[in-house]
Amino acid sequence: MASSSTKLQSIHHHQLFIFLASLSLLQIVATQDEQQADRVSFLPGQPKNPQVSHFSGYITVDSQSGRALFYWFFEAQKQPSQKPLLLWLNGGPGCSSVGYGAASELGPLLINGNGTGLEFNKFAWNKEANLLFLESPVGVGFSYTNTSSDLDKLDDHVVAEDSYTFLVNWFKRFPQYKNHELYISGESYAGHYVPQLTEVVYERNKHLETNQRINLKGFIVGNAETNDYYDYKGQVEFAWSHSVISDQLYEHVNSVCDFRLSSWTKGCRHVMATVYAQYDKIDIYNVYAPKCNTQESGLFSTSDSMPEMNTKKRLTRARMYSGYDPCYSTYIEDYMNRMDVQKSLHANISGWIKDRRWSLCSYSIFDNYKDVVFSVLPIYSKLVKAGLRIWVYSGDVDGRVPFIGSRYCVEALGLPVKSQWQPWYLNNQVAGRFVEYEGLTMATVRGAGHAVPQDKPAESLVVISSFLSHRQLPTRKN
Repeated sequence: MASSSTKLQSIHHHQLFIFLASLSLLQIVATQDEQQADRVSFLPGQPKNPQVSHFSGYITVDSQSGRALFYWFFEAQKQPSQKPLLLWLNGGPGCSSVGYGAASELGPLLINGNGTGLEFNKFAWNKEANLLFLESPVGVGFSYTNTSSDLDKLDDHVVAEDSYTFLVNWFKRFPQYKNHELYISGESYAGHYVPQLTEVVYERNKHLETNQRINLKGFIVGNAETNDYYDYKGQVEFAWSHSVISDQLYEHVNSVCDFRLSSWTKGCRHVMATVYAQYDKIDIYNVYAPKCNTQESGLFSTSDSMPEMNTKKRLTRARMYSGYDPCYSTYIEDYMNRMDVQKSLHANISGWIKDRRWSLCSYSIFDNYKDVVFSVLPIYSKLVKAGLRIWVYSGDVDGRVPFIGSRYCVEALGLPVKSQWQPWYLNNQVAGRFVEYEGLTMATVRGAGHAVPQDKPAESLVVISSFLSHRQLPTRKN
């Protein structure tokens, strides 16, 4: 017969169990409430069919400084509970993943050609994955801070740390995706963001219990800034080989510039300004595309980005925005600055943006971004050895981050070749070429510029589908 003290202890244990269970249930309900508060019921001009399940809002990454990053999340079109999670980042530094990636490249709802509404993208990447777009760093798009000095401290390290904190806190709001395979992706200057964030996740996972780890599987980057020496070397060679610059100018660059140096000489800056000036009448981001001649298209003007022509810039080497600026940029900004759109997206909730327009890219972020990492190739080597899945793809008519430089970068890793350079196909046509190394695949997309999903949406969908499903790109006509 149990003693009264044993019975009392049993009652206490039972009551504690009920209390903890109730607490857990309350936490689940609170999380669901938070999640549903972020659900986007309908956007102005959104087509009613097909149905799109999406969420947007803010995730705090530093409560003390009041730093919060804005996200836009689309569930996979079919079986979201079984699909991986793909995080997408745009570059700049200072360009919006919401405005570019989500609204004009690979999201399911693209802003139409006059900015009045949205159209469904039949080549959206959420056919293959749950898509998460992040406006990063703080100060880009709708992301904000209540501490203005935060904007003076931005560099690759800060961006990686904030993005990691964002992921950890986003999973608390969307715990049903915590155990999904995570892949990190992006283009352009996100060639820095993506591998550095991947490395942070990889390193933090080492010190966490299994159930706390992020289920990181790999990364994929497009037209990615990777190593300054190879990227600038490739930039000049591309301009020469595509008849943008003369033999004499090409030889002059090679005699004056040493791209291995982190700071260029005055002579090198001057001759590179001459190189970029040759792109004034064509589109550096797609050398065979029609040039956008509207006044607004000067946002990424190449010549205006040179240090000697822009006294605001404190960078010692010539750098240009690595975003993209076709004519539709005005339409995107017009749409995103509509009050009914911002309300539907749960954006600008504090009214912080009232004194300025939402913009695709932020000059202030670009101008004040601190010294950058010269090369992320050591991170590639580390993560290849760790067994993560890594793909690099390039639109082959991009003059901003040309495939030539990307090939130099990949070859510099010294990885054993698994399958030789060969064509891949879509609709009985060569869609690009690829080479497989032990631990890494590099592919080109034929006829695409800097923003591959925008220029070649069907081909880009094949690339991401092959990457996520661990398949080789199609080597036979279909």
